[in-house]
Amino acid sequence: MAHLADAAQSAFRAILGISPLIALVLTPLGFGLAALLARTVFPNSQGSGIPQVIAARDIDDAALRHPLVSLRTAFGKIVVMTLGLFCGASTGREGPTVQVGAALLAAAGPLAPERQRGLLLAGGAAGVAAAFNTPLAGIVFGIEELSRSYEAKTSSLILGAIIAAGLTSLALVGNYTYFGTTADTLPLTAWAVVPLCGVLGGLSGGLFSRIVIAVSCGGLPGGLGRFVSSRPVIFAVLCGLGVALCGLATDGHVYGTGYEQAKALLHGTADTHPLFGPLKFLATTLSSISGIPGGLFAPSLAVGAGLGAEIARLFAEVPVGAVVLVGMVAYLTGVLQAPITSFVIVSEMTENHGLVIPLMVTALIADGTSKLVCKHGLYHALAEPMVARITGRKAHAPEVSGPA
Repeated sequence: MAHLADAAQSAFRAILGISPLIALVLTPLGFGLAALLARTVFPNSQGSGIPQVIAARDIDDAALRHPLVSLRTAFGKIVVMTLGLFCGASTGREGPTVQVGAALLAAAGPLAPERQRGLLLAGGAAGVAAAFNTPLAGIVFGIEELSRSYEAKTSSLILGAIIAAGLTSLALVGNYTYFGTTADTLPLTAWAVVPLCGVLGGLSGGLFSRIVIAVSCGGLPGGLGRFVSSRPVIFAVLCGLGVALCGLATDGHVYGTGYEQAKALLHGTADTHPLFGPLKFLATTLSSISGIPGGLFAPSLAVGAGLGAEIARLFAEVPVGAVVLVGMVAYLTGVLQAPITSFVIVSEMTENHGLVIPLMVTALIADGTSKLVCKHGLYHALAEPMVARITGRKAHAPEVSGPA
């Protein structure tokens, strides 16, 4: 998946090298095709795939659960996710690895039917660990987000899956730090950036989640809601056009995962477009509500990096890299409402232990602020309607009308 994602983004950049205006046609048509494939050929492959894994763990009937985490769905996830990146979608591959990892271990379910829920948990956690080369974050993500509880009977299963995934990743791509090592620290005199990033990251991340939940769960009112539900492919085309316009406005910086831009901001190796942060937020929102397969982790980290870089302009004496990391944690926490996962994954992907305490505080502030905007965690709010649709169980409508 990593190689396919990189190749797809490189191919898209090569096409834009001919003319950036090609995106005005390629991106909308690609979004429409990806949405069509996800709905008809590979159903249950839409979005990041994490809600599907959560929903599968909540369904007791193995036959009803199977379509959410089948090998066919996993294959479609990889194919259509790659198509989206080839067309410039602001998505990532790290979320989809959760569904793919869960599907791979779900295939072993008939051998141990009594441990099916544990296998799904272990596969999803291993997917995060392998995607970022962050085994600790994989464990924390499995506990905090996928299961929302510690299950002693599955701990060895999760550890075994993550160790296997980590060793396989090492064999294939070697040992690496996702964003490269950084030793930037935050002096006590500059801790004002912590609440500032926490509040802004929490508000913007909560707003993102609220929009995605409203669109995906049928919460839009009137004719707009009817249009989205009755014309999903056309809606995806319009979202693609919006992403293309964001790309043209930023000289192409908002396309794809945002990994290169976030890394450049973190290490100060290159400048991004002045509008990178807000337009990456908009492009990621449009990509997420379009219904095409793709993850949120990498784009969210890129949006957070853009937020941190802008806030760093207010603190001339503070290392920019430190503020960028704080911004990453703030926005990712705002989106996921999983504070432990957010600061662990950012710390581990940069091997920066000197910022652990500021990142913890930032995550707590961002989590509380995000809940003021969006009361429900994004992935669980998206999973509940899936469970209701498959099992006939009554779903509780997510609260999207709280204070903005």
